[in-house]
Amino acid sequence: MEMRSLAPFTGPLPAIGLGTWEMEYDADPVAALKTGLELGMTHVDTAEMYGRGAVEEIVGKAIAGRRDEVFLTSKVLPSNASREGTLAACERSLKALRTDCLDLYLLHWPGRHPLEETLRAFDALCESGKIRAFGVSNFDAAELRAIVELAGPGRITCNQVLYHPGERTIETALLPAARELGVPLVAYSPFGHGDMLSSDSAGGRAMAEIARRRGVSVYQVALRFVLRHPDVLTIPKAATLAHVTDNAAAGSWELDESEIASLAKACPPPGRGPGIPML
Repeated sequence: MEMRSLAPFTGPLPAIGLGTWEMEYDADPVAALKTGLELGMTHVDTAEMYGRGAVEEIVGKAIAGRRDEVFLTSKVLPSNASREGTLAACERSLKALRTDCLDLYLLHWPGRHPLEETLRAFDALCESGKIRAFGVSNFDAAELRAIVELAGPGRITCNQVLYHPGERTIETALLPAARELGVPLVAYSPFGHGDMLSSDSAGGRAMAEIARRRGVSVYQVALRFVLRHPDVLTIPKAATLAHVTDNAAAGSWELDESEIASLAKACPPPGRGPGIPML
């Protein structure tokens, strides 16, 4: 499994982790997560919003007895992101996840509460040992600059955003800004939605052709396109053991320049804005 880093961490993380949005609807989500962990996909991402806490409970069951192996991320809803609301939300997440500490805690998207309040709560949680680091999700370039200025350099660990071959808007402004600020990006929904992988679309046909030549799945091609940036990690969700295994296999190869050019032509930016939908 290819490894990458999230600032300010120096220890490596798997480039391909485990997303959990809508996992409460899957047939055996605990087994899928355990399989991913066994395959080295130890970056597990969840949120209090997912299943209204049900998914955090699923994750807690899956990582029981192996918490030390896992880099665990959860998120606070913006409606809860006042200072006291963030502290209370974190306690609920810790209880659901059956752990006493999160490796990373994110503000799920910008909301009505002042960022200064959320940051004060994050600082308090770090000081008490409840979280090790904090970051954001679904922030555009201007919003990311604003919170980095408030928090100080090197303190925003990542920005988690929507990114897949059919949605490349982040490449225009957000990715350059994140690089300038030293904030890695974590791509969610790297397979897109609807018919992105379908042979009815130019992008789907381009990915299918590369997959055929490579002897891999179109899902692996989509993951490798997202991961062509060295400062991007990704957290695909997989509902079945076969899909988890296939996702993990994408951590062992790379697209060549001609393949990247072919996909870039078939899937031109821009699309929707970064971080929509908010998962």
